[in-house]
Amino acid sequence: MTDVLFMYYGTPYTEDEILPYYTDIRHGHPPPAPLLEELKARYRQIGKSPLNEITHALARRLEALLRSGHPYYAKGLPAPPPPREDAGPRVFVGTKHSRPSIEDAVFAMSEAGVRRAVGLVAAPHYSARSIAEYEERAREALGKLDRPFAFKMIPSYAEHPAYLKAQAERVLEGLWQLKDPEKAAVLFSAHSVPLRSVEKDGGVYPKQLEATARGIAKILGLENYRLVYQSAGRTDEAWLGPDVGGVIEELAKEGVQEVLVAAIGFPADHLEVYYDLDYEARKTAESKGVRMVRAPSLNAREDYARALAAIVEEARLQWST
Repeated sequence: MTDVLFMYYGTPYTEDEILPYYTDIRHGHPPPAPLLEELKARYRQIGKSPLNEITHALARRLEALLRSGHPYYAKGLPAPPPPREDAGPRVFVGTKHSRPSIEDAVFAMSEAGVRRAVGLVAAPHYSARSIAEYEERAREALGKLDRPFAFKMIPSYAEHPAYLKAQAERVLEGLWQLKDPEKAAVLFSAHSVPLRSVEKDGGVYPKQLEATARGIAKILGLENYRLVYQSAGRTDEAWLGPDVGGVIEELAKEGVQEVLVAAIGFPADHLEVYYDLDYEARKTAESKGVRMVRAPSLNAREDYARALAAIVEEARLQWST
């Protein structure tokens, strides 16, 4: 049986958790007071990030789908059939910057008797700042076990047909809200990363995002679309662009009156979606006389869960051959 280690970024659940969360992001260095207060203000602005609830709901839906395809009887179907020998694959959840951590999840998996597992990150696109770090933490935790279980990491699912189709469905829902879709611009948004990280990866991250954008556009027959970035860190180094707000300003100057933003780099709603897009980007659009619509996120929707189940099953089958 192949179990699943499902990993995601994590988010503070209460305001008291913001400081340890931010400190963990900064590799153990507490943030300066102004930056801490700024992050707290952002969380107050959006009310609360639903990322924890969404991800755990998605994990349970993924587990149910994986189990639905698992054989009930290991030795055929005698009459009368014996009791089911096990419940099927299990999905364990671990976060990068909150609780339960990736390390917590790996230790829980060991205690539960996991012998083989696939690692899957909610983020679809590979980068040294994203999926590579998740895998590193998982393997470090495995190295601390007396008897590490076998582990295979899924490096990306940026071009998986089921994932592209699920994203295209959400973009289509956004297009329905536009007054004139043929004249509107579609912006596919993703989290920015430092340029040095892009260079380290050989440009894999933006290339995968471009492939996702092309795949969605092909399904929907879109021609007027662009890949943009958001949520750049508060550092002095250069980050990947162009920024979503700057592009909206450019489009306004060109006479574009409507913009659809689809956060293809963020499967679930959370701070970067609610604040950076629904608040800041929308405020920029309104100031320039542009109507902005955001496509719904994948969240824990059935088609997205089925896409993840297919991705896990394909990884399991490749492992078996």
